[in-house]
Amino acid sequence: MAEHNRIGTLGEDAACNYLKQRGYTIRERNYRLGNIEIDVIAENEKNIVFVEVKTRTTLFADTRPEEYVDEHKRMFMTVAGNAYVKHHNLQKDLRFDICGILWDKEKDAVGNIVYYENAFAPKLRTVKGGSYNGQFRWKRR
Repeated sequence: MAEHNRIGTLGEDAACNYLKQRGYTIRERNYRLGNIEIDVIAENEKNIVFVEVKTRTTLFADTRPEEYVDEHKRMFMTVAGNAYVKHHNLQKDLRFDICGILWDKEKDAVGNIVYYENAFAPKLRTVKGGSYNGQFRWKRR
């Protein structure tokens, strides 16, 4: 396994441990919907939580790991999260979190974890005469 893949897997392990310590159950890891991947799907009594984990060994240009989750990734997480909830017929609220991990290469251990609960809200799309309900709706003219 390449070093960057190993560090990423260790970061996801650390994020799962972080969630378990806070009472979450891990439902899935590395869930895929086509080309979209969600690193961790967890749940508690109230929420289904979709977590993007970013692990880095250095702060490149003072950019923290969690800052690498851009608008496209957020959109893809929203699409995959909605599909997951519908496929499994889940009735809990959805939440999208980001976990940034700084890995200490010398100790080969977690250096720092920053966890953003409810890091972003999915953008809702509206259509003329109605609102977005979690599915794309197209109107013929």
